[in-house]
Amino acid sequence: MYTGKIRIKETDQSDLPNVMQLWNNGQVMFYAGFPRGLGVTIERLQQWLTGVNQDIFSRHYSIYAENIGYCGETFYDIDRGHDLARLDIKLLPKAQGKGIAAYAFSHVIDQVFSNNLATKAYVDPHPDNKKASKLCAKLGFVSKPRPEFLEKGPTYMEVTRDTFKSACPAESA
Repeated sequence: MYTGKIRIKETDQSDLPNVMQLWNNGQVMFYAGFPRGLGVTIERLQQWLTGVNQDIFSRHYSIYAENIGYCGETFYDIDRGHDLARLDIKLLPKAQGKGIAAYAFSHVIDQVFSNNLATKAYVDPHPDNKKASKLCAKLGFVSKPRPEFLEKGPTYMEVTRDTFKSACPAESA
């Protein structure tokens, strides 16, 4: 279990080389359907960044850990019409299996619920990504039928303020 300091910050221009490394890593992007990575460039990421973190209803965070450096990303995007937050997290292999994902994902879930942005949030991990499903279950996500308004997909796991089990020490107190 990782015991150093973890920093979660809103992604900005300084994080783009790290995001590029993450998104171009086929091991990280495998379950997202890109086994060779996205092949994204800094220029494309700079364009993407202009639409990120523009309001409270969508946030992208970069995750850093002491003695590791950049670890990965997490984000939320609120569907206000359906009172639902879409969530995701991706970590580089060097940061996986250390508890960093649980901590960082707890942070983003807490942001959604503590700011009353939505009453429920969901993830849709690839069915073969057992580690992601296990992490989500640990945090209180429950498998449910996928709502019809969402794009078709093989999985749907939902968490509410009542079922959320934070892995952040400050948030679980």
